Amino acid sequence: MIRTIRISGFGGQGVMLTGQLLAHAANAQGLYSLWVPTYGPETRGGTANCSITISDHPIYSPVFQNSDDLIIFNEPSLAKFGKKIKSGGNLFYNSSLIKHDVIDSDFHTYGVPMSELAISLDKPQVANMVMLGAYIKVVNLFKDEVILDSLTHFLGAKKVGMLPVNQKALALGSQSI
Repeated sequence: MIRTIRISGFGGQGVMLTGQLLAHAANAQGLYSLWVPTYGPETRGGTANCSITISDHPIYSPVFQNSDDLIIFNEPSLAKFGKKIKSGGNLFYNSSLIKHDVIDSDFHTYGVPMSELAISLDKPQVANMVMLGAYIKVVNLFKDEVILDSLTHFLGAKKVGMLPVNQKALALGSQSI
């Protein structure tokens, strides 16, 4: 088994954290993973993307052209990566910011109103967790408790108080699909 994932959006939307969580959760489940971040020239507001490769055997190269799964947080990312999905793959997009339907007969599409759902929790910064919840439900690769353990690891002691709202965001994302 090998699964390739690309996540893209504006800097500050949680692109990198989402990718790190997936890679960490894969390792926690006994799988191999590689996480490769790519930043635009700006830290916040510029484009950011990361690629994650998950496998049940050692991974020798982090490079791939088309991904099994593409998670898109904004319109510029859709324009850049929207066709870089393997046939039969999955495209998850932020339907709060991408208002037109994204339909392609070659892959599955999932519009997730991640920004709106996060705002409904009064925490727009957890929009990435909404999307992660939707992704986890569809791909069925990760155990819920492993994702929560990974999230606790990345939040650390300073942000452990954010765990409940992140859990709610994951649940909202899962329910949105």
